[in-house]
Amino acid sequence: MTQCTIAKKRVSVYPSAAPNKPVLYLHTYADEGDAAYRAMQQAGCPDFTLIAISGLDWNRDMAPWDIPPVTGQGMPCTGGADAYLRCLLQEILPEAERAVRGRVPWRGIAGYSLGGLFALYALCRSDCFARAASMSGSLWFPNFSAYIQAHGMQNHPSHVYFSLGSKESKARNRYLRTVRQNTEAIEAFYRSQGVDTALAIHPGGHNQDVPARIAAGLAWLLQR
Repeated sequence: MTQCTIAKKRVSVYPSAAPNKPVLYLHTYADEGDAAYRAMQQAGCPDFTLIAISGLDWNRDMAPWDIPPVTGQGMPCTGGADAYLRCLLQEILPEAERAVRGRVPWRGIAGYSLGGLFALYALCRSDCFARAASMSGSLWFPNFSAYIQAHGMQNHPSHVYFSLGSKESKARNRYLRTVRQNTEAIEAFYRSQGVDTALAIHPGGHNQDVPARIAAGLAWLLQR
């Protein structure tokens, strides 16, 4: 594994053992990439390169548009996803892939929580990624389900994975409790477009077993 700073983001590259393997881009809130990568290695996943990105301005870089705080203790989201996506494609990706062996047969994009929201948004705004995984994605985000269904995808992905904790939709908050309904609607939309999809429901709430849930989603992408 090598680490570097690109565009003020921390980028960790876990290279494949052999050349010409897929590359997965994972956006993390608390550097979960290392734990997720170890779990995938222990599970015997197919060979791949993981590029984990942290040090993000989470509520800006991962948010497609501005929204006020949705909880009493929450922070507003200031939509900077388009600016960050340009940074990812124009600065981070070319530099990080210097460590990739051979050609890249396909790229995937993934994330947890708002990172999962961003992964799907990136499919709408870029043709770079062929597969995506949204683990406990913040798909309660106001108007996001409608946006996905109205704007479709720049690049028709082959596989998209979703997951949620079983308790996530039981929140009292009027925004957060829509997460399962919206996730199911978006998953059904992709499926209707001929995309291979999966929706996994894990026991517990939003913050439970995060590295394991990330690993499960990334493994699914690699095993298709």
